[in-house]
Amino acid sequence: MTQPVRILLVDDHLLAREGIKEILDGEKEFEIVGEACNGIQAIEKTKRLLPDLLLMDISMPKMDGFEATKEIKQLFPNVKIVIMTVSYDITDWFEALKRGAQGYLLKNLNTDDLLNGLKAYALDEIPMSKEMAFRIWKEFKKDGEVKETLSSREQDVLQLVAKGYSNKDISKELNISENTVKTHMKNILGKLHLQNRVQLASYAYDNGMV
Repeated sequence: MTQPVRILLVDDHLLAREGIKEILDGEKEFEIVGEACNGIQAIEKTKRLLPDLLLMDISMPKMDGFEATKEIKQLFPNVKIVIMTVSYDITDWFEALKRGAQGYLLKNLNTDDLLNGLKAYALDEIPMSKEMAFRIWKEFKKDGEVKETLSSREQDVLQLVAKGYSNKDISKELNISENTVKTHMKNILGKLHLQNRVQLASYAYDNGMV
């Protein structure tokens, strides 16, 4: 990350926001540009501040994190949203992904794991096990939408994404640059009308590509 990732904190608990700020303080990769205490504020401040990434709580007054995520992704599809919550409920995890979130972090993670996870989401470099991809596939399979055809190279990239490869790993496997991988990723997401790597992996499993 050459420029710091500009973060908007969204949580109705002041202590939670203060805790995140304390963890990120001094981390040159991140810059906290604003705070919000509910989904409505999150939308308003996203419009005004145009952050790179939102750390979003789920349970908040006026508008919860799921609905805010959905609306923000519709308005600003390039803004990354990572749900950060105490909930271990797998249905919350799936719901966050369906609404367009890039990831899901638990608030009780230790500092190193939280920072590493956040950096990975910021770079869109989240490895995923085959077991997790299959669980996601079963959930997203319900949608059953017909997708556009991908080129052979895009299919190669998609298959590797579903296997948990990072952009760097894909570039080595296919002998192409990371920038080319990112271009393919952008094109694939656009063609399939999807929003993140997890949904791409689900699509690959659903269509028998893995």
